[in-house]
Amino acid sequence: MSCYDCCIRCLGAVPYTSLLATLLCYTGVALFCGGGHEALTHTRTFVELYFARDVQDFTVLADFIKYFQYVIYGLASFFFLYGLLLLAEGFYTTSAVKQTFGEFRSTKFGRCLSLTFIILTYVLAVIWLVVFGFTAIPVLFFINMESSCHKVNILSETTLFNQQARVCMDARMYGFLPWNAVPGIVCGNTLANICKTPEFYVTYDLYICAFAGAGITLLALFIYVVATTYNYAVLRFLGRKGIRC
Repeated sequence: MSCYDCCIRCLGAVPYTSLLATLLCYTGVALFCGGGHEALTHTRTFVELYFARDVQDFTVLADFIKYFQYVIYGLASFFFLYGLLLLAEGFYTTSAVKQTFGEFRSTKFGRCLSLTFIILTYVLAVIWLVVFGFTAIPVLFFINMESSCHKVNILSETTLFNQQARVCMDARMYGFLPWNAVPGIVCGNTLANICKTPEFYVTYDLYICAFAGAGITLLALFIYVVATTYNYAVLRFLGRKGIRC
């Protein structure tokens, strides 16, 4: 067998779909964990400076940020290991399906392991869909806040009355603060000035980064589900034909 044939045979054993999903998964998790960690740190400062005067008002938020940052460390480690496992499973099933290493061999344990990965990945994708939805909340908050600031600037230039003072942003509506927090809300020119601060844009960009990372990770999990399901279906079909170890 020539070197060219060996290379073609080795390339045929690469699970390109699983490899793509792994790269997307690592990219998404890196964006989510990195952006989310820094965004939470900036959120505490942002809320403390502009939306809460009493330390007790954002104690719950501060504790949540503290513990969720530890969760982020765990998520990064978990997805790194789980991505490697799914990639290894992709190499196994691709080699078995394409009969890369000679005679086709598929054990019942191998098929059971593939089915386990399918179920775990599907459950993980459903859970991550909820995480993806929650990451949209702070992004929506900053989008609305930026839109309110733009409206304030327009009103301050085009009207004689103090109508811009009626444009407000309430952090309590988004769950950042309890309803008894003071002030919990900013209006008018104060709101417009907050939108001009570097803290606002940095936090906004970090949440967008985390939101995009969560979406990329969700896409990677769905690709994993499709790839592992297809490979398992082929293994099961060939197993029914009596091809077994």
